[in-house]
Amino acid sequence: MEKLILSEQEIINAICVYVSRKKQVKPEEVEVELMYDDDYGFSAEAFVDGRKQVLVAANLIEALRLWLDEFLNRDPYAGIKLVLDDEEGIIAQIA
Repeated sequence: MEKLILSEQEIINAICVYVSRKKQVKPEEVEVELMYDDDYGFSAEAFVDGRKQVLVAANLIEALRLWLDEFLNRDPYAGIKLVLDDEEGIIAQIA
């Protein structure tokens, strides 16, 4: 099976849905900024009602599993790899 590539926007959408369910708000009410640091790896900041929540890589993977299962009808337990791409930004490769 070919690899599925999720764009930076799809990752942000997945995080918006993930955080919205945890905070019981609409996905449109969540703002997300993806980040990469050489020391700490991938993370994101999610803002809801002016409050910031930091998500670590494990949270990002959990959000992507939810997205794969509910929105793409794909195996949520497929291998997920976050990648920093020079042109595309932060993307996810799904095996």
